[in-house]
Amino acid sequence: MQRRSTFQKTRARHSPGGIALVAIVSALAIVAVACGVLAYLSLPKSDAVTLPPIGEAPVGLVGEDDGVIPEMSGFTVDTDVQAIAKLDPELRAALAAATAAAAEDDQPIYINSGWRSTRYQQQLFDEAVVTYESEEIARQFVAPPDLSAHTRGQAVDIEPLDAQLWLQEHGYEFGLCQIFANERWHYELATTPGGTCPDMLTDASELGD
Repeated sequence: MQRRSTFQKTRARHSPGGIALVAIVSALAIVAVACGVLAYLSLPKSDAVTLPPIGEAPVGLVGEDDGVIPEMSGFTVDTDVQAIAKLDPELRAALAAATAAAAEDDQPIYINSGWRSTRYQQQLFDEAVVTYESEEIARQFVAPPDLSAHTRGQAVDIEPLDAQLWLQEHGYEFGLCQIFANERWHYELATTPGGTCPDMLTDASELGD
């Protein structure tokens, strides 16, 4: 039997038919990958799962009827919104008296939070849990609805800073007291006018102890 030369073997391995087959297979592979990418990109957005970034919580459908007050609104004790209208009448009267006295010192007192619905307070608490990634830490800053004085209309948050400092000095004259050491803006009617305010709690986590 005649043996093929090395040149003949090389030609057999690299024949036009073999090269064409390799080219076809490669082309099909490229087309398959391209089709896969296009199919992925064409998926409707609703098919994707979107998670809130760490530190954020979904915003619920709460509004003015739940006691929401837009930031920097400049609302005073006589503003006709639910957050103020649903305050405990005695607290609102004390705050009105304090506001009038502060005005004599050219110091306005604004309310940035008052009465809150249960679901609004729950949302604030849930958002704090997401932010701090711990329910225990969240409770230092936001009380759950069953412990919050806001849901009973018995607490207000005050701004600006100068108003907070004014109330720290004069609030007791109207029975208004800072309740938490870490919240200089949070005031409740906690004593009689001119009386002694109770010792402050370190933070909201001590409520119910």
